[in-house]
Amino acid sequence: MGCCTNLAHFCQVVGVQRFLQPQPSLFFMTPDRRLSPFAADPLPVPLHLLRSFARLHTLTVGEKLRIAHGLRQLQRTPETNDPPFLDWLLNHRQTPRTIERFWGLVLVSALNESPERIGLRYARKVFVDGFLRHRRGCQVEIPSVPLGQLYGTELLEWLSRHQVEVRLGMGVRALQIENQRVSAVVLRTGEVLQPEWVVSTVPFDRLLDLLPSDLAEKEPYFAGLRHLETSPITSVHLWYTRPVLSLPHVVLVDCVGQWVFQRKEGNPHEHYVQVVVSASRRFQETQHREVEALITAEMERLFPDANRKNLLRVRVVTERSATFSVVPGVDRWRPTQTSPIENLFLAGDWTATGWPATMESAVRSGYLAAQALLKCLGRPEVLLQPDL
Repeated sequence: MGCCTNLAHFCQVVGVQRFLQPQPSLFFMTPDRRLSPFAADPLPVPLHLLRSFARLHTLTVGEKLRIAHGLRQLQRTPETNDPPFLDWLLNHRQTPRTIERFWGLVLVSALNESPERIGLRYARKVFVDGFLRHRRGCQVEIPSVPLGQLYGTELLEWLSRHQVEVRLGMGVRALQIENQRVSAVVLRTGEVLQPEWVVSTVPFDRLLDLLPSDLAEKEPYFAGLRHLETSPITSVHLWYTRPVLSLPHVVLVDCVGQWVFQRKEGNPHEHYVQVVVSASRRFQETQHREVEALITAEMERLFPDANRKNLLRVRVVTERSATFSVVPGVDRWRPTQTSPIENLFLAGDWTATGWPATMESAVRSGYLAAQALLKCLGRPEVLLQPDL
């Protein structure tokens, strides 16, 4: 999204920005196949989305007025407050239907968490930073190339040109700590590295496994990570013999899936579509074939050409710990990038960035870790980019 200024800066620096296509409009679809475009216009913020919001077919006039009241109150709420967001919504006259068709619809996609588990702080950030603060804040960009090219070959070539050695498939078994410093990094192959500095970018639960057990359990900086929770994402990948979408994406309302993306594929005879189900706890006890049946049936109902005779194959992928959960008060467990180990820094969207579980937060964490390391080297520099 346009509000992700550090992610945009990173993509620009490494040269992949040209592979991202801005989407002038978002397209909302209900099970009856009706579509509503949603786009900013030249009115001053926060009125730039008023006309599109008024035309949404997914909500009644009364519901839109109720939501507008909630948005106005949300702007006035201090960002330091972090009670359960569902309580806040109910206290501000929101109904189950406005929560399901607006607040929850946006938040599940943005935060990968259900409204009843989200804290006010990051719910507020999504709506204020993403929709109310700047005209470009809600503009989505979608890759125009396969993700393997975007995050693989292009990035590896850039790193190589900048004398960075990347060693793939070299899992770390343990970090050895002596005198409050990382003295060695032990790889799963048995090889031992003796680095001067370490920036860890692994998930928080994996980091705890790498540390000596007494440090992971007794040092408050690390021990707090055990309180972080995770939320799953399920992606259903479908290949058809013919195009099934006339749009680059669709936001689904009152459906099993939440987003449908038209993806790029190397084979010109196959048409690749991805359906994303965020916060997919409902599938935890469900077999992949059942998820496949639900999504393929829904695609067939929504898009006439997505019928089974045109379907080549389906792949269901569930990332069970895709993101950390932005539950109320989660920030007290998120560590800064500077650890109590002198030469160890942490990066990851789950560290203290002021952002929820997003790629923007991931990039911010990397920039903040780099700033902390440079400061230790006596070369202070500000890498973090300003907001819109």
